[in-house]
Amino acid sequence: METSRRTVLAAAAATGITATVAGGTSYASTPYAKEGARPTKELFGRLADGTKVYRWSLANGGTRMKVLSYGGIVQSLELPDRRGRYTNVSLGYDNLDAYVAGTTFFGALIGRYGNRIARGRFTLDGKEHQLSVNDGENSLHGGAKGFNTRVWDVEPFTGPSGVGLVLRHVSVDGEMGYPGTLRVKVTYTLTDRGDWLIDYAATTDKATVVNLTNHTYYNLAGEGSGGIYDHELTLAASRFTPTDSGLIPTGELAKVAGTPFDFRRAKPVGEDIRTAHPQLVTAKGYDHNWVLDKGITRRPEHFATLRDPESGRTMKIATTEPGVQFYSGNFLDGTLTGPSGRTYRQGDGLCLETQHFPDSPNQPKFPSTVLRPGETYRSSTVHTFAAR
Repeated sequence: METSRRTVLAAAAATGITATVAGGTSYASTPYAKEGARPTKELFGRLADGTKVYRWSLANGGTRMKVLSYGGIVQSLELPDRRGRYTNVSLGYDNLDAYVAGTTFFGALIGRYGNRIARGRFTLDGKEHQLSVNDGENSLHGGAKGFNTRVWDVEPFTGPSGVGLVLRHVSVDGEMGYPGTLRVKVTYTLTDRGDWLIDYAATTDKATVVNLTNHTYYNLAGEGSGGIYDHELTLAASRFTPTDSGLIPTGELAKVAGTPFDFRRAKPVGEDIRTAHPQLVTAKGYDHNWVLDKGITRRPEHFATLRDPESGRTMKIATTEPGVQFYSGNFLDGTLTGPSGRTYRQGDGLCLETQHFPDSPNQPKFPSTVLRPGETYRSSTVHTFAAR
């Protein structure tokens, strides 16, 4: 049975516990708006051209979050464990320069197209478009200067739905090779019960392709605490999309039954990750799209549960999207240092990126990602947190 957030927060208040991360770094001195209050901002740094980047702090329902105007990045996500002790459970950096130089997409909004497009090319209405290529011969997460590198306009809000931020960006026609001027609005909301909602919307003036997502790396034991292989994961997905050597889907919708990709019942992430399955060998772990049994839905439906047995922290995810990219942090190599002062190594965090399938513009059997003038792209994902 899950412990209520009210019980957890009461325990924290009673013991006077402050937020900490692995290694002893204290977040007690870091300012947060009061629960349910209007988000606050502070200067986080400046880009090389002098552009100011702000960090927004918000809190509600026992969930605390810090978001950068650069890339819409979730810099920290603090949650209590079963004893009410707060820890940042998202990987990232403590300075702007590291985010600008980084290639891991820690916490970022991803667009115009989340995941990979083969050879950076697609044909739409008889015209071929060449995109920015930044992952071998392929385009990844929108190209070399995707949405994760843009400074977003941010507007805070409070209301009946909770507290949050509205982030806006205009991607001009031809940016990274994509056709059409795309106007994007992403809303981060923390509800009164501590859920984190992401609502995406976009419009275009020319036919284009869109696939927006968020690239937060989670470690429910705490950022810098070590690996996530003991985290228990459940995915309501009976099929996945195998890939070639470049991690581009082959077009097959393969059954997970009898393979290491079967997470229909909860199991530790690391239970089968060292199995000599060809797909795991190619990706150095999990870096694949799961085909959600629910398909595309008008309202977010639950498909994933992630739990850290040690802390008791649990995250459930619901989405309107038909797929999720489960990435087990395979390319973290010990060269990056987080806010805790500890380095990130393979498997120190994992991503669950809700999405349409990779390379959909070139895969006629996959759900379409085409957006046309007069239409509005919409996608929603809900993260529900608890401790037990």
